[in-house]
Formats: sequence, C-alpha cells, structure tokens
Amino acid sequence: MDPLTHRTSDVHTLVKDPGLVERRRRQIVDAAVKLFVEKGFHKTTTRQMARAAGFSIGTLYEYVASKEDVLYLVCDAIHAEMERGMAEALEQATSGWEALRGAIREYFLVCDRMSDHILLIYQETKSLTPQWQKRVLENEVRITGLFKGALEGLIAKEGIEGPDDASLELMAHNIMVLGHMWTFRRWFFRRRFRIEDYISHQTTLIMRELTGSSL
Repeated sequence: MDPLTHRTSDVHTLVKDPGLVERRRRQIVDAAVKLFVEKGFHKTTTRQMARAAGFSIGTLYEYVASKEDVLYLVCDAIHAEMERGMAEALEQATSGWEALRGAIREYFLVCDRMSDHILLIYQETKSLTPQWQKRVLENEVRITGLFKGALEGLIAKEGIEGPDDASLELMAHNIMVLGHMWTFRRWFFRRRFRIEDYISHQTTLIMRELTGSSL
C-alpha cells in the first residue's frame, strides 16, 4: 500500500484489498469532483456518484459510507499528491537551493493539475464532519511544515543568514497560499502565464524575500 494511504484507513470500507480500495476510491474521487463542480456538493447524490464512477450504488458503499467521506477523500487525494511530489523533490536535491525550488515546483504543479479539486475543497470544507475537518487542517499544517523544513535546511546547508523562526513559518504559509492563488486566479493568470512561467516568477520572488537576491 502507498504509505500515504494510511490516512484514509479509517474511512469505511468492506473491501480487504488495499490496492483495490485505492484504485476504486480514485475513480470515485475523480467522478465526484466533476459532479460537485457541476451540480454542487449538496445537490449531488451518492447514486449519481456511483453511476459516474461506473459502479452500482451497492458497490460504492463498499468503499465509502457517506458523501462526506467522498469529500474527505478528495481532500486527501490533493494532499497525497502534494506530499508525494515534494518528498521526491527533497530527496533528489543535491543542494538546499535545489530542494526548495523542487518542492515549490512540485507543489505548484499539483495546484495546477488539481485546480478543480482545490477550489471545491475551499468551498465545501464546511460540509465535512468535525473529524474530517480536523484531519484536513492537520494535513495542511504538515505540508506547510515541509516548506518550513526546506527553508531551514537551505539556511543550514548554505550557511546563509536567514530570518527568524516566526518569519520562516510565515514564509512557508505564504508559499502555500501562492500555490492556491494559481487556482483562484487561474481565469486571469492562464491568459498571461504558463504554469512554468508562474512557478519561475514566484520562485524568484520567494528566493529574493529569503536572501535579498534571486539566486
């Protein structure tokens, strides 16, 4: 099983094969996002989700217990993609600069690929149960922590004089919001930038804020 899927192990399922659960839930998530965007979360029924995913309603309930479970799985799919890409970038980097650049790039690319998912979550997080709301916020904080760790690692490895801890934490949150901004303002940005251009411009600004240069 993908090590990141343990976070969804307490979402109801009657199926014992973890690989099958992951594949079927991805089908459900992809079908549900399209319906939620088109119809709205509250107007979408589990029967419609099952039909769109190519399942019977009975099969759908083998993998989830409720529509709220599906919405949480949408959230988790976003966070899992982000963490996967960022973890690979950090592991493969040969310098602190490369690690931070790579983490930013992978994060922004997920924000581009999963724009509909992210926009939906901002609109509908309030519809989650308190248990799932808490989990989503924990995931957001964990990903922000990866950026803070990358910033701290860069300062330590490159021997530069960086900002204080509170400023680094704020910078990490700023990076998160810059990724989401591509989602919220895509109606404008996509007329002027490719995603790679946006990543390049924003990375330069982040580096400049960190060091006073565009290294």
